[in-house]
Amino acid sequence: MNPLCTDELRELIDRHSAALELFARQWTENNAADVVQAAFVKLATHPPPREQIVCWLYRVVRNEAISAARAATRRKRHETGRAELAKDWFVPNSDNRLDAVEAARALAELPQEYREVIVARLWGGLSFQDIAELLEISSSSAHRNYIAGLKALRERLGITWIKNNP
Repeated sequence: MNPLCTDELRELIDRHSAALELFARQWTENNAADVVQAAFVKLATHPPPREQIVCWLYRVVRNEAISAARAATRRKRHETGRAELAKDWFVPNSDNRLDAVEAARALAELPQEYREVIVARLWGGLSFQDIAELLEISSSSAHRNYIAGLKALRERLGITWIKNNP
């Protein structure tokens, strides 16, 4: 396997780092940027087959974020006990029709299997097949979780959608 050239790596970072960081925040708020950086370092040194790079990045970020979250939990238990962290899922923008704080709260309240699929699909742009491989579930389960998660978000936010919209 040939290593990626600098331009290819730069393009991947520019295109995917923000969505990967958002994806990592599901498990580790404070270390999300570090987790994404570690994933890109691994990519630079041990690249997967080129057609699997994006999905591979999501898997590495997920695994690293879960590990970082476990380490943080151990550290908190030994140092300060429980402290609740604010989760900024969205950047507030006055042009949005949704209240960013309310939407972030609603997304954070969803079950993890819904959050993972919604973030990977909407912000990561992954296909349901990619999400299925990432989460080790079937593509139909990924789609089902996506639809159920969107429905739950709509209910929590009090949004009515057109009949044909998922």
